[in-house]
Amino acid sequence: MEQTLSFIERKSVQHAIPEHADWTVDRVAALFELPFNDLLFRAQQVHRQHFDANTIQLSTLLSIKTGGCEEDCGYCPQSAHHDAGVKAEKLMALDDVLAAAQAAKDNGATRFCMGAAWRSPKERHLEPVKAMVRGVKAMGLETCVTLGMLEVEQALQLKDAGLDYYNHNLDSAPEFYDKIISTRTYQDRLDTLGHVRDAGIHVCCGGIVGMGESRLERAGLIAQLANLDPYPESVPINNLVQVEGTPLAGTEPLDPFEFVRTIAVARITMPKTMVRLSAGREQMDESLQALCFMAGANSIFYGDRLLTTANPQAAKDRALLARLGMRTGDA
Repeated sequence: MEQTLSFIERKSVQHAIPEHADWTVDRVAALFELPFNDLLFRAQQVHRQHFDANTIQLSTLLSIKTGGCEEDCGYCPQSAHHDAGVKAEKLMALDDVLAAAQAAKDNGATRFCMGAAWRSPKERHLEPVKAMVRGVKAMGLETCVTLGMLEVEQALQLKDAGLDYYNHNLDSAPEFYDKIISTRTYQDRLDTLGHVRDAGIHVCCGGIVGMGESRLERAGLIAQLANLDPYPESVPINNLVQVEGTPLAGTEPLDPFEFVRTIAVARITMPKTMVRLSAGREQMDESLQALCFMAGANSIFYGDRLLTTANPQAAKDRALLARLGMRTGDA
């Protein structure tokens, strides 16, 4: 009976959601409007079609160059435009980065992400970053970097170094974007994603919710991501972490169930992507995180910090996953 039901559910999902559906903003918005239980049920069906629903991938994120960024992103304490108490630092030494990667691997992480607070890397930056990528790759970890905007040749150099994923978020819907940042256009972001894809690097691209956007604008962000051709292999969904000294400090927090809805809609519209719970988990209780897993999240950033903001500690994460009967590994 269980096998028959599973087969029927899979066939139902295949009929309802074409692999390359044209997700207009209106269609995505209609998903957000579904009753909560119906939306989660549909997302769980899609999730089980493509993934083990009880496996979570662990990723660790390290800030290899903190602060002093030229961009004016309203959410970011690393911007030189904001007085958020984050000092500009130099690029980390290779040995320190590799030691952090080894510690992440020892704690169960399978992907190691390195972030640098640059508008775009200069040529002198790429050589040490490529050495970091090669070193982390040699440990058997998946590699990911986020360095800002890239030119075609820079993306090709990172590919040659063995880079698996490049993270470059769209942040928001195009209609909301200029309320958040003025130093980089939406097209700049799309151009970088194109360079990354053309170089043969997997795309990690998501956004931030809870910045004061409307539900329709959240739908617009998901529609943008889902209609990339192909859609990203990894989609981090960030819940705004408000930091004093940034323009978005004091923004009305997003309703927790609306965040879960966003996870579910991302899963339905991008069935094969890794939907990653990213910034904001420190503010989520365990029940909310469990709902996010039910909605289709199958990857978390794991460790003590996310760039400059706190993240649930590894032991606490492992305890939660154990209580939920969830495994870690490649989902």
